[in-house]
Amino acid sequence: MEKTTLQVSGMSCNHCVSAVEVSVGKLKGVNSVQVNLDSGTVLVEYDPSGLSLDTIKEEIEEQGYDVV
Repeated sequence: MEKTTLQVSGMSCNHCVSAVEVSVGKLKGVNSVQVNLDSGTVLVEYDPSGLSLDTIKEEIEEQGYDVV
């Protein structure tokens, strides 16, 4: 497993947290997702042998947020 922290802009409420955590959490290979609104970060623990970081970023962007 690998852990990475992504800087994400546009998240402002609990709905945003839920949208990101649920959508990224459904990706095969993701072990855990934690959104921190105060810092604008998403901590993802995932299996890099089966899931790319680009796929995770694309999923966040599909929810309407920008990975910076």
